[in-house]
Amino acid sequence: MDITDFTAELLAFGEPTHFEPAFARLRNDFFAQLAAHGFRSIALETDRVAALDGGFSHGFGELDANRQLLAWIREYNETADEPLTFHGFDAPTEMYSAPSPRTYLEHVRDYLGLDVDIAALAGDDERWSRSEAILDPAASPGASPEARELRVIADDLLMSLDARVETTAHAGWDRARIHANAGLDLLRYHAASARPGDRDTRIARLASARAVIMARNLLDIHGSRPGRTLVFAHNAHLGSGAGAIVASRLGDRYAFIAGSLGHSDALGLGEPAADTYEGRLQRDTGTWKLTAEIPAGRTRDDADYRYVPLTRELLENAGAILHVA
Repeated sequence: MDITDFTAELLAFGEPTHFEPAFARLRNDFFAQLAAHGFRSIALETDRVAALDGGFSHGFGELDANRQLLAWIREYNETADEPLTFHGFDAPTEMYSAPSPRTYLEHVRDYLGLDVDIAALAGDDERWSRSEAILDPAASPGASPEARELRVIADDLLMSLDARVETTAHAGWDRARIHANAGLDLLRYHAASARPGDRDTRIARLASARAVIMARNLLDIHGSRPGRTLVFAHNAHLGSGAGAIVASRLGDRYAFIAGSLGHSDALGLGEPAADTYEGRLQRDTGTWKLTAEIPAGRTRDDADYRYVPLTRELLENAGAILHVA
């Protein structure tokens, strides 16, 4: 099976861990091949706003491969008739923190040339970004009167942008709209963090909010760019969560390849047991293998929090598996 066999408009390549760099290196090789088969863009699990300037909000063990990807795209575009584009599709959040919406909304305000004092309503950025704002509903500014007023302002800014699309240079407008949506998403995320509930309920709520943000960004990238798109992120996002939302909208125009890992020196992960999904895939794999055959087996239990092993549910959502031995 070859990566170019897939016909989906959004081809999602998942990885089971952010800490094994082999997956990002394979992603780079795949995108180079796919560029000759109608793919014009790549979207990574990184903050969409940061990606506008080639930045990465997180990358763990993949930063070198990410920089190599950007360098290759720049070199390709020097002579290409149809340039390639790079995107992030994640929210500007970390596991237990989310920034203030101030800078995002101020970017839009300045682009529109309006006189709105966003800083006075947002207050100190740290009160939004500190971990307590996510972990403790009482410490969150998300349900404050100022936050509610900021959501109205953000909505008005977005409407003003949409009204100006025909009279404004598209690149600047597109950038401003991405900032506007990021600001609104942050206000929604902080509002969700302000709702009461036990820790597990609240973390699940925020994970759901992030999945919606990621899915909407992917659909926006898909709908606004020519050609096909390669998506690269953790299996958990592409095989369920955001991926499930996108698949429900696009049907067979979305395809998911589940990443699978045998052993890893970077993770200190040993050989998988023979009766696990990874163990069965490991038997006849040299360095790596792309296959549409879903193995029988069980979920491995020798991994730590950095690696998420294959499960039956994930495999049922996958059109193929990329196993790295």
